[in-house]
Amino acid sequence: MSIADNEIIELFHLKNKKEEAFRLLMDKYKEKLYWHIRKIVLSHEDSNDILQNTFVKIWQGLKEFRYESGLYTWMYRIATNESINFLNEKKRKVYGNSGEITEALENILESDVYFSGDEIQKELQKAVLKLTDRQRLIFNMKYFDDMPYEDIAAILDVAVGTLKATYHNAVKKIEENMRIIDSQF
Repeated sequence: MSIADNEIIELFHLKNKKEEAFRLLMDKYKEKLYWHIRKIVLSHEDSNDILQNTFVKIWQGLKEFRYESGLYTWMYRIATNESINFLNEKKRKVYGNSGEITEALENILESDVYFSGDEIQKELQKAVLKLTDRQRLIFNMKYFDDMPYEDIAAILDVAVGTLKATYHNAVKKIEENMRIIDSQF
């Protein structure tokens, strides 16, 4: 039986129940957050590290949580920001902010022993990697996570109309990339 988010928060604010509440929160959301992070950074090891950092920030911020958004939306935003910060830091340190990060992510995808998809799924992931960071993030959240535009807007602090346009453009780019790949075979 799943416990409601507001019950977890109430439990968190009770004396001697913080750890129990946090454990419930982790049990409820760690897999969803892991896969969200994994779609952004691709590496299993990096995803686990970022997930840990995400839960540390959630733990630190939970006492100040004010229900201005849904708990999951708030946690998703933290995971998204942690993932983007990780990639930006990696770009800056390793690639000097060049476009080589896309090639590196493709290499991670190719060599990932945890990737369980078929060849078409791998090509889709490569096409997704060719999107801008913003398009890729929005595409992943809408297409793979099936999130409503309103939730994505709350997480990214962007207007719904902008999201729809960005998603539409991302889909067109992916379709074009998949047509190119299909014509090569």
